[in-house]
Amino acid sequence: MRIIIAVIFIQFAIAVSAQTSKATDLAYFCTLCNNDCDKIEFDKPGKCNHCNMELIKMSKAERKKELSRKPITVAFYLQDGIEVLDFAGPMEVFAYAGFKVFTVSKTKDPIISQGILKIIPEYSIDNAPAADMIAFFGGNSGSGFDDKVITWLKSREKKTEYFFSVCTGAFALGKAGILDNKTATTFHLSIDNLKKSFPKTKVVADARFVDNGNVITTAGISAGIDGALHLVAKLRGERAAKETAAYMEYDKWVPKEGIILSDNH
Repeated sequence: MRIIIAVIFIQFAIAVSAQTSKATDLAYFCTLCNNDCDKIEFDKPGKCNHCNMELIKMSKAERKKELSRKPITVAFYLQDGIEVLDFAGPMEVFAYAGFKVFTVSKTKDPIISQGILKIIPEYSIDNAPAADMIAFFGGNSGSGFDDKVITWLKSREKKTEYFFSVCTGAFALGKAGILDNKTATTFHLSIDNLKKSFPKTKVVADARFVDNGNVITTAGISAGIDGALHLVAKLRGERAAKETAAYMEYDKWVPKEGIILSDNH
């Protein structure tokens, strides 16, 4: 009898210890924002008093794993006349989601967005580092994607895991042959032009984005935010995308609203 009681007591003690250990492993952390506050543990829900991001409850081991993960790098190619929201919307999404974004242009000379905003690119195509993803955007896409730029893009194709375009940025991917035998979309007023320019591409209208697996194109301007959130969900999980959308107060996003032909990572 004493042995049975002792065994029950030991099992109870083990169960209590396991529950206590599990409870102490949990804490509140801010959504990853690539700042030092990513490592701060909070003992109750709310908002981070450093970055103002919403706190989420998770295990310390899970956060440690997230922090050890190599950031996804994204090269934003910007050209003179580029649409502000075309690139600024996705830039906000990727930055809040913990991606590492840098800007590239044909040269490092300042460029002007919509005749208003002066931007100084971090790199030229001659010295830009490799990236996990290369993104192109609309605005003055005719002269902005000349032969030298397309040659650079082609040279990066085998080293780059994902290609992303917003609005008429799809024309750069088309010129490089990246849209051959794929489905794509673009700004609604440029659908017919994309069809004529790239007969090997199936061009669709009325789609916020099209995901071919490693090539993602979006419709114009605000649709770039949807495509970027889709990529965050694809690469970092839907929770991360929902947290990013909530932080941006972007309630338009509906998960998987676009055309997803391949969900391969």
